[in-house]
Amino acid sequence: MISLKNVHKAFGSKEILRGVDLDVAKGESCVIIGGSGTGKSVMLKCILGLIKPDQGMISVAGEDITTTGDRDAFLARFGMLFQGAALFDSLPVWQNVAFRLLRGSLKRPKAEARDIAIEKLRRVGLGPDVADLFPAELSGGMQKRVGLARAIAADPEIIFFDEPTTGLDPIMAGVINELIREIVVEMGATALTITHDMTSVRAIADKVAMLHGGKIRWHGPVSEMDGADDPYLTQFITGSPDGPIETLR
Repeated sequence: MISLKNVHKAFGSKEILRGVDLDVAKGESCVIIGGSGTGKSVMLKCILGLIKPDQGMISVAGEDITTTGDRDAFLARFGMLFQGAALFDSLPVWQNVAFRLLRGSLKRPKAEARDIAIEKLRRVGLGPDVADLFPAELSGGMQKRVGLARAIAADPEIIFFDEPTTGLDPIMAGVINELIREIVVEMGATALTITHDMTSVRAIADKVAMLHGGKIRWHGPVSEMDGADDPYLTQFITGSPDGPIETLR
């Protein structure tokens, strides 16, 4: 569903991506791990066409993203759960969830969009009484659920999750991980997640890819991650200060 071949991206003299190769199969949940500043978010932005790679090819469902004509139709295939939920403070919850259904190529009648929003809120464990509240009236965990409902509101083929459990307590993080896994399987969606949380990795991943030094150092099934013979991967998943990944002391 998603394919990156020899993707490079630099900002001035700073090379971020140095030849990324990655394939994500249809219906697969792939989690990208790696230290801060290694280019994980840059890679997602390249896939979405928000940043143009300097070299290499990216395709989605076999289509070269650089030659995509209808950007609205292309982006309609994606859903996104942003880090920190990133809700619009001035809009009630249901309008946050239905944001894409109230405008653009996916526009629906207002009443229909509201009904869809309430159904998606129900899917993430929130009742219709939440629909007319504002984000500031919700807890952090509830805001994250609203963000998840928004990500699936238009039934996307591909969903990106950017640090889905950041700022949540361990119990709520577990709830969100479980919801993500259930929804991805239920929808048959292809999922690409960025996270530092190894608990999330083990809960939601089919495959894991480690990005370090601008390249994918290791890519394989989550079941093989702990036994992999790669010192960079081992250091990252164990959190050891000793290893090939340089740390400031």
